[in-house]
Amino acid sequence: MDNLRLLVMDNIEEFGKKVDEYLKKINDVDYSYIIPIIRDRFSNGEGKITINEDIRDKDIYIISDVGNYNITYQMHNLTHHMSPDEHFQDIKRVISAISGYASKITLVMPLLYQSRQHKRRNKESLDCAVALKELEALGVNHIITFDVHDPNVSNAIPNMPFENFYVANDILDKLIEKENINNLLVISPDMGAMERARYYAEILECDVGVFYKRRDLSKVVDGKNPIVEHVYLGSNVKGKNVIVVDDMIASGSSMIEVSEYLKQNGANKVYLVSTFSLLTQGPDRFIDAYKNGLFDKLYSTNLSYVPEIIKKEPWYEDVDCSKRLSNIINSLHNKESLENIFNDKKRY
Repeated sequence: MDNLRLLVMDNIEEFGKKVDEYLKKINDVDYSYIIPIIRDRFSNGEGKITINEDIRDKDIYIISDVGNYNITYQMHNLTHHMSPDEHFQDIKRVISAISGYASKITLVMPLLYQSRQHKRRNKESLDCAVALKELEALGVNHIITFDVHDPNVSNAIPNMPFENFYVANDILDKLIEKENINNLLVISPDMGAMERARYYAEILECDVGVFYKRRDLSKVVDGKNPIVEHVYLGSNVKGKNVIVVDDMIASGSSMIEVSEYLKQNGANKVYLVSTFSLLTQGPDRFIDAYKNGLFDKLYSTNLSYVPEIIKKEPWYEDVDCSKRLSNIINSLHNKESLENIFNDKKRY
């Protein structure tokens, strides 16, 4: 493992240190795999990144959370919060700093940049595909992501390995540890998340249902057509313990509306499950929904930034996925099969 190294961006430092600790345990070493990165930012907002350690012929894993909005810098004497675009620009800076020296560059981007802009309608930009092509051109050899919005976006880079991992077992292990669950029903909040919900249902060997989002196609609000109504398609929810599964929660309005319907129609417990909880409008609507008994817990991962104030809420359960990533990195570095890591469908 002498040539394995991690380049952990400042937007995911805590998680990256956990990955490092697991790798040290797996390989029984006492040194860190993390290479320090020097980040400089000029007063007008321009930046640069410097690597001051030898990385020649190293197997490099860059880890970055493009969804971390808590990273700030001073620009024109104003405090500026970094956007996904800026995090992606820093990823490119790191790649350019090590290009030509590293033996292999693997980019670990748990929340895939621009993953929701994965297909084109009319004269729209196709940002995710463009970004993947750009990474390929810069010299990235391998991409690792988690629960990507649409895995078919990997068609943009057919000649580069693209590994999309699911965290169903990690979340369900924590949920089963914390809750007394039986009489289960898994539900997708929309048609787009149906495959993911079915995946969970197969693991738990239970029924699955789905909500259809009827949208007003004549309007566009915040980049999408507003939802007019949620229509439920599935078996009776009365008396069931329901797990509502999606890849990400943005504002959270859909999840809360679905939860309200389930509770009004007799569901017992309602557990919300999301790989990425962005909560773009803050936690207030979840705090209110929890107080009103609309849901019982939200289970989400540390693969993308969640503020500490939310992690302390009684309705939030944080699922640590650093061990899973360390096993992925270790297996890839040693050229071992990923079958056991990919296969989440063990029976509970």
